[in-house]
Amino acid sequence: MRFQLEAFAKVNLSLRVLGKRRDGFHELDTLFQSVDLSDTLTFEESGTFEFGCDDPEVPSGEENLVVRAARALAEAAHQPMRGRIHLAKRIPAGGGMGGGSSDGASALLGLSALWLGRVDLGLLVPVAASLGSDVPFFLFGGTARGTGRGERVTPLEDAGPAHLLLIFPPWPIPTAEVFRTLGAPALPDSPELTDPECARNLRGSGPDSFPDRNDLEGAAERLRGELAVLRNALTEAGATQARLSGSGSTLFGVFPDRLSAAAAGREIERGHPGVRTACARSVGRGEFSRRAMPVAGSRGIR
Repeated sequence: MRFQLEAFAKVNLSLRVLGKRRDGFHELDTLFQSVDLSDTLTFEESGTFEFGCDDPEVPSGEENLVVRAARALAEAAHQPMRGRIHLAKRIPAGGGMGGGSSDGASALLGLSALWLGRVDLGLLVPVAASLGSDVPFFLFGGTARGTGRGERVTPLEDAGPAHLLLIFPPWPIPTAEVFRTLGAPALPDSPELTDPECARNLRGSGPDSFPDRNDLEGAAERLRGELAVLRNALTEAGATQARLSGSGSTLFGVFPDRLSAAAAGREIERGHPGVRTACARSVGRGEFSRRAMPVAGSRGIR
């Protein structure tokens, strides 16, 4: 048996940092959106476990989230760790688009189908949360709200089709360094009870009610002033929203259509040598289900 899954990137349409928790993580309230930039994972049956990647800079040992996901699922499902996975890497590392997290979630989905013949989200969600804050979102895709450290995911009605221009600076930016620079204050035990805006949101909301903000932007721009220049360039090129994705370094702009996004990309690349751009569009939950979840041909038929 052999099948492929796409591991989609994400952007954060909104990201609020409510404060630092006692466990060292930060309490977040974010709006995730999957986009059609994707890695591809190929799964094959095998009596042993093998993992490889077409990018030689991607580690293939225990530090890789795909390998860690396979080991965690094998333990949770009481299965031997087996199967052959090949990763075709397209999402830039260290860009705030969740590429590693998406690959880990895709490994959970594919191996669940390979080992168990089904996708059991009741099993996969807690395993995903143990691997990283963003990983659970990539089991659902579309538009979703992330709370806690981002691992508590509430799928929302899709925000609707959107055309984006992605900007990839020629350097990553370490997430931990951005949070250190932010210096968020310590939180009381129940932040949702002390933040009236958050309390209202927690009672249920749609994408339109989230603020257009990313609380990590200022910290990232203090570390790399070029990010502010590039974000302003998106606005000047006609973006209706221009934000850093997650902790960066990728930025995105929302445009009325693909043509205007592509034109903006050409303009920005001319004015900022070394910067790459790419057009993308939002991926709704239905499309995510068709392309990122195991389908007929694997045993994990939805």
